[in-house]
Amino acid sequence: MINSCLGGVKLETANFKVKGITSPQAKSSIESALNKLEGVSQAKFNLKQERQGQVNVKFDKQKTKLKDLKTEVRATGYEVS
Repeated sequence: MINSCLGGVKLETANFKVKGITSPQAKSSIESALNKLEGVSQAKFNLKQERQGQVNVKFDKQKTKLKDLKTEVRATGYEVS
């Protein structure tokens, strides 16, 4: 994980793989679900690694945890590694 700062809030950056991404709608669904979580400032698939299902999430670890991000992805019906 990488640390950054946005408006005085220390953000973590997590990258993890999501299995089973086969369409733009699937990618959009996961990004949308993650972006709705409290503390997430940005969830976006890495365009260079999209085929491998790599998602990049910037979040405030005081408001959400990495395990919460992965749980949310699983709730959309996809596996996380």
